[in-house]
Amino acid sequence: MKTTTCDNHEPNFLRVEEALHNIEQNLKPIRGEEQLAIRSALDRILAEDVLSQINVPPYNNSAMDGYAVRGADLPTKDKAVLTLVGSSLAGRPCVEAIQAEQCARIFTGAVIPAGTDTVIMQEHVEKQGDTIIIGAEHKPGQHVRPLGEDIAVGQVVLKAGKRLSPADIGLLASLGIPEVKVKRRLRVAFFSTGDELCAVGEVPQSGQIYDSNRYTLYGMLNRLGVDIIDMGIVLDKPEDIENAFLLAASNNDAIITSGGVSVGEADYVTDTLRRLGEVNFWKVAMKPGKPLTYGKVQGAVFFGLPGNPVSAMVTFYQFVQSALQRMMGQESVTPIRFTVPCISPLKKSPGRMEFQRGILQTGEQGHLVVRSSGKQGSGILSSMSQANCFIILPLECGKVAAGSDVLVEPFELG
Repeated sequence: MKTTTCDNHEPNFLRVEEALHNIEQNLKPIRGEEQLAIRSALDRILAEDVLSQINVPPYNNSAMDGYAVRGADLPTKDKAVLTLVGSSLAGRPCVEAIQAEQCARIFTGAVIPAGTDTVIMQEHVEKQGDTIIIGAEHKPGQHVRPLGEDIAVGQVVLKAGKRLSPADIGLLASLGIPEVKVKRRLRVAFFSTGDELCAVGEVPQSGQIYDSNRYTLYGMLNRLGVDIIDMGIVLDKPEDIENAFLLAASNNDAIITSGGVSVGEADYVTDTLRRLGEVNFWKVAMKPGKPLTYGKVQGAVFFGLPGNPVSAMVTFYQFVQSALQRMMGQESVTPIRFTVPCISPLKKSPGRMEFQRGILQTGEQGHLVVRSSGKQGSGILSSMSQANCFIILPLECGKVAAGSDVLVEPFELG
């Protein structure tokens, strides 16, 4: 029997790669910056390169506890006897200049005394009163951290587009930098559509279900560090959806909806987008998440996600997240993906790229493996809750036998 792919069955479907390229080509970083104290800048996007004004370390210092000596005094054979004339501790440098056949006691991080250029570990020294005896196994310059070894004056330490991590904040503090310039926060409005939706805390009427998508969207957006405007549930009425579009577009950089983007008689989102703005595409050859809409409304970027809970999350992770990061001015938004053996068989038909939910774990031999999280229906939100990664199966791929290598993408790293 001949297998029919969705490309043959639905010629207007975009492949996932084409959709991603389309989005990337139509996005620009937002304008607007602000100066923040470094403690307030965690997870913000740098708006300009940060250059160091100092050397790190700011002086030659010892990498070991031991004795600071002159390289010229190191014996080439037999042993040498050196006189101890001072000491250098972290925060209390040696004031004496070390002369020939002299040395100073030194501790890790302390300034290398004037006249010396080498450190002998204390374990390799025989101490006798005010003298030390060293052998011929040492090299000039050993165990010394030179000035500027880590960072030099004028060096770019953090580049524009970097999302500031706790380590970055510490690095800035170590350089004496109290403030940085960051991109303003992206403003994102979102709402759910559908007469069948009931808000959490209310009693569902016959035929209604609780709206979970606004909660998953809120969580995913919150992790990105954007300003969030939750516009609630909008009923399946053309005038209500139009008013919501106009309100959302009036003061936001991006709009995200869930539901109302398929071909049902009450799915008005795509039609409203066509009237008020522009539709770039609205069908992608993927599962779950086929009816994804992308376009613009009065300058605001628009993403219409499917109403099924899993489809909404998958399309957010695969398309919306990287788009918002680019709009925020963030560099390096490519997801981390790698290949591991799959220890469970997977069902799939050729025709669409699938993002099945998987559980990445350490196998019996200590190597990473992945298994299916269970039922893969687009309405089974527990499959996302139990999983920690996507198993990405190419469009042309059919069923996958247990033991086969598959491509995985972790939800979160670290």
